[in-house]
Amino acid sequence: MIRILFLMAMISYILATLLPQQQILNQSVSALCMLIVLFSLRRVRGLAMAFGLSFLCLGSLMLLISHAAASSFLLSFGEMIQMVTLFTMVPILALPIRLGRYAHELNQIIRKKVSSPPHLYRLISCLSFFFSSFMNLAALPLAYHAVASSIDYFRIEHKSRWINCAITHGYAMPLLWSPITPIVGTVLYLTGTTYSQILLPLILLSICGLLLDWRLAGKGTPRFAYVSVEKETAAARAEPAGSGHPRRKPWQIAAAVLALNGVILLLDHLSSFSFLFLVSVIVFPFALLWCWLIGQARPFFTRVKDHFSTYIPRMQNQFFIFLTAGFFITALRISHTDAVITQGMESLIQFTGLRAFLVLLPLIPFLLAFIGLHPAVGLALIAEALKTQALLDAPIVVTVAMLGGAIPAFLMGPYNATLGMMAGLINEKPLTLSNWNFPFTWRYLLLLTLFVQLLYLYFS
Repeated sequence: MIRILFLMAMISYILATLLPQQQILNQSVSALCMLIVLFSLRRVRGLAMAFGLSFLCLGSLMLLISHAAASSFLLSFGEMIQMVTLFTMVPILALPIRLGRYAHELNQIIRKKVSSPPHLYRLISCLSFFFSSFMNLAALPLAYHAVASSIDYFRIEHKSRWINCAITHGYAMPLLWSPITPIVGTVLYLTGTTYSQILLPLILLSICGLLLDWRLAGKGTPRFAYVSVEKETAAARAEPAGSGHPRRKPWQIAAAVLALNGVILLLDHLSSFSFLFLVSVIVFPFALLWCWLIGQARPFFTRVKDHFSTYIPRMQNQFFIFLTAGFFITALRISHTDAVITQGMESLIQFTGLRAFLVLLPLIPFLLAFIGLHPAVGLALIAEALKTQALLDAPIVVTVAMLGGAIPAFLMGPYNATLGMMAGLINEKPLTLSNWNFPFTWRYLLLLTLFVQLLYLYFS
């Protein structure tokens, strides 16, 4: 039942965006989201329940105090359905990679070409970076399974820590700018900045972050000892060539990444639809076209059906937080409480100055991550307060600071999906991974602070 409600809400959201004159569609989105929240109350547990109830209670209290109409309670639930839609659709992009057996070919290349552990670290980092730019969370298991057996050819101390750093650090950097990353679409939606304005600065920042990680890995990784070329070669020869499946070339993934980004950039420039909506609706036809080109169209539909059957129940806790946070954010606006927060934020900016505030801004989603809030939710909660003179004076700089501040939350937030998924892959606790990522994270924050300040000087 809950899965059907989610699908109906997402379809209604898409139709409401395509047909904005039909107000009944917007009302149906809110009604469906409210039903989802009510049904989820019986299933959600732990921190998700605590945060969700807090958002519901605080939002309802604000509406009551402001004497809002009864209909406001019903119509306040649809704010974050676009986030739910994006999180649900993005993993479909991993299906062509799996159906095309690209990971097998990448594993073969690694075994034959890599000659030293530092070289392997950089290659794994680049592989994770590349997959992340296209598949978001699906990049973690794909990168891990593509390289896990390859690291056995090197004697590496603290192997779990080593592969965690290589994969998660590389994975985190494209989250700054990748068009299929939910946080990018969310921040652009919240700030009103166009994708083309922030793309180049964010790509530059992500490359600087990757180079910083390589520098730290070269200085601080555990001791390595290469085992033997003969062992690697023998194992590579023993590996089957593809078990009868046609071989796919890794360059096809690169072509797909460029094509997807190009299409989204073009549509973002030509259409009036939000960036987040464009990414949500283009994912399915793009993945289907790719599968058709490699002769996997029929299996694609089977996998899509399985995806909707399993993914929505698995993400129910996170989706519950999104929808209740959306209710809270809408209640802020209806009750005009957002004006009080905005005034307080303006006072803070006047007290510290905009440049000092830009140092503090990235720390907000980072700190909220430690109490269980996804960066997208944390940034959505403070976005209304940021619609002040700061956003008018330096929209690009504020947007970069917001997106840059989300990366430490992904790297160290012990309750987010990134560390949860990686912890399951290497059989460690998420908090352990958070501690392992700390040396890189605090240096990245220094890099981000310097980058934002230079960007401010450039645009001022």
